[in-house]
Amino acid sequence: MDTIVGLLPILIMFVAMWFILIRPAQKRQKQTVQMQNSIKRGDQVVTIGGLHGEVDALEDTAIYIIVDGKTRLKFERQAIGRVLTEK
Repeated sequence: MDTIVGLLPILIMFVAMWFILIRPAQKRQKQTVQMQNSIKRGDQVVTIGGLHGEVDALEDTAIYIIVDGKTRLKFERQAIGRVLTEK
């Protein structure tokens, strides 16, 4: 019985860490992957490096972005940080 009582604070800390750190990180990662998989031609995107451009073409793991209306760059899908939505 003393062993269970001694391990109780460690278990409580593990559960707290799960809900404070691990679970929100997994949720953010899932949302990022979903966003990267839903990109389509014509979307305005920002890379994780801060480069703004328009999606020109898509491959399985790569995306071609038009920058400054004429420069075409190739990026990995994971390099897309966000899709800009203009309303």
